[in-house]
Amino acid sequence: MPAQANQQQHDSLLRVEPHITQRMGISRSGWWKGVKDGKFPPGIKLSPRVTVWRASDIDALIANIGK
Repeated sequence: MPAQANQQQHDSLLRVEPHITQRMGISRSGWWKGVKDGKFPPGIKLSPRVTVWRASDIDALIANIGK
């Protein structure tokens, strides 16, 4: 097995603002409505008031929009 296959890939964690809203071109409330409706991936709760998303999940979502 190649050495690279054993290495963990690190994924950035993004908060809704400003990262996701800018990447998606959507408002904060629009993002949360999409999450609630199941159109966007659920977040990862870090604390009661902090939710983040993996950058790879957001990139995949953007790549699949309009397909």
